[in-house]
Amino acid sequence: MAEEIQQSTQGQSFPLQDRVAIVTGSSRGIGKAIALHLASLGAKLVINYSSNSTKADDVVTQINSTFNSSPRAIAVKANISDPDQVKSLFDSAESAFQSPVNILVNCAGVLDGKYPSILNTTLEDFDRTFEVNARGAFICCKEGASRIKRGGGGRIICLTTSLAAAFRPGYGAYTASKAAVEAMVKILAKELKGTGITANCVAPGPIATEMFYDGKTEEMIKRVIDECPHGRLGQTEDVAPVVGFLAGDASEWVNGQIIRVNGGYI
Repeated sequence: MAEEIQQSTQGQSFPLQDRVAIVTGSSRGIGKAIALHLASLGAKLVINYSSNSTKADDVVTQINSTFNSSPRAIAVKANISDPDQVKSLFDSAESAFQSPVNILVNCAGVLDGKYPSILNTTLEDFDRTFEVNARGAFICCKEGASRIKRGGGGRIICLTTSLAAAFRPGYGAYTASKAAVEAMVKILAKELKGTGITANCVAPGPIATEMFYDGKTEEMIKRVIDECPHGRLGQTEDVAPVVGFLAGDASEWVNGQIIRVNGGYI
């Protein structure tokens, strides 16, 4: 990813030049890959994290070290399920870059690594899943709808899951929380009529991240790989360019959609 940024700073076009993007949950995994890719397209980044400041700072350093101009990335701690912290997240972006936010990518999420049946899902785990995945997305979308620059080029992109189209056992609360986000974003796209802001979901399939591997046995992982037409797990770099496209002007006619990025797995 660092090489991707470097290549884009050497004479290539910058379709997101100086647009301000907030990527939640971008200190690692898919969120990190998305942040680095948007930076390679010229965007200024807010790297949001909830706990690990070291990893977030590493992403910021990786982005800023490739540019000779003023800093193009900052790290901001915020729990996306807290509306006051999400407001502060947007305030920090506007203050740091002296510009309204252009792009929101909501990537923060949690998954219960015990993979319980609905019968065996505790209410505590259910609430935690919905608190981050559904409530967090709602708060971010709500704030984004009022704060993102209007008149063209505004983008709201929520990461969901291809499991919302597969209904696999063991993912009841997780799938339900992400399906709620997909319904909300499709409605939001219609409610933003006239603003020039689009709202879409990117729904990855199995991606080789810490969250994917959490709690899975080698047998479970092999079964997932065997079910994919490409015979491999997805990589974060398989998802980031799709988000990059949706963040740019070329995607204006893509609105209220759910794009499943899964290699044909589902």
